[in-house]
Amino acid sequence: MTDIDAHDGSADAEETLVRSRPAAPASDAARLIARLDDLGWRIGVAESLTGGAVTAQLVAVPGASAHVQGGIVAYATELKATLLGVDAEVLALHGAVQPKVARQMAEGVRGALALPGVEVQVGIATTGIAGPTSPDGQPVGTVHIAVSTPLGTRVESLQLDGDRDGIRAETVRRVIRLALDAL
Repeated sequence: MTDIDAHDGSADAEETLVRSRPAAPASDAARLIARLDDLGWRIGVAESLTGGAVTAQLVAVPGASAHVQGGIVAYATELKATLLGVDAEVLALHGAVQPKVARQMAEGVRGALALPGVEVQVGIATTGIAGPTSPDGQPVGTVHIAVSTPLGTRVESLQLDGDRDGIRAETVRRVIRLALDAL
């Protein structure tokens, strides 16, 4: 008997064990993509302090390409106005880290990423201060997130603790959860 002919059944047992394991709970990102699939909707992401991490989390989900239209990282304040339609006067008077800016980013990304015949029904946005220092005197960890849908726009203001990486990671988690809750 050659090695090719040898069969002790261990591969079958391993396959059975792998298949019989309970499925891991779906991540919030996977649940959001599934909900978008149920609705037949597309999502666009406007990011500042998260620097593309929200979009990356969404596109990591298999099948995301059917529902993620894209993302815009508008890290520079001026880009929030030019790419996302945030009111330049609001930015000049009050800065980029405020609830009104998050709202306008979420609303603006829906239009910015729409194409002829392709509507973006959900826009989500992040803006805030991850640290280690604050450029405008607001506390590190000040974060504003928003979700915009055809039903309206919802904004949450957060004061997060932790280091830069922790604040950014928690912001990603919270904005995905906010979108999921809105749908």
